[in-house]
Amino acid sequence: MRAVGNTMSRMARMVRFAGLWSALAFAFNLAWEIAHVSLYTIWLSADGATIARAVFHCTLGDVVIALGAFALAGIVLRRFDWPMARPLAGCMIVTTSVMAFTVWSEWYNVYRTGGWGYAPKMPTIYGIGLSPLLQWLLLPPVLVLAFRALLPVELED
Repeated sequence: MRAVGNTMSRMARMVRFAGLWSALAFAFNLAWEIAHVSLYTIWLSADGATIARAVFHCTLGDVVIALGAFALAGIVLRRFDWPMARPLAGCMIVTTSVMAFTVWSEWYNVYRTGGWGYAPKMPTIYGIGLSPLLQWLLLPPVLVLAFRALLPVELED
């Protein structure tokens, strides 16, 4: 019976860690989306309600991306508590994976499907928006630091 209790306790901690990561990802990405929405064509052509819905939609997508990267780091490092136990290695995995996804997603959505477009004032690097690149270069370390600040050290057994 003890093994079941340990498994449930471990699952509860995993859910708590993923929940905290997701909440932080939501807060930081919402702020970023609000700050850079004017760099996209939607800012030039849509009304306020449409822009607000787009910002919320994009923020939820960012949370999914961040949570997927959190899980990937956990799988690669073989521990879900990597922000506490292996923050540098986990942050590198998260940053690398989200940057790779962002380059593909921006290219695909801007140039292939036209899902969104850059306003003339969006700086680009090889045609990819600088703001989304900076978003996913800067936010992963911020997420790890905030995670560590908010959660007491609880390492896996």
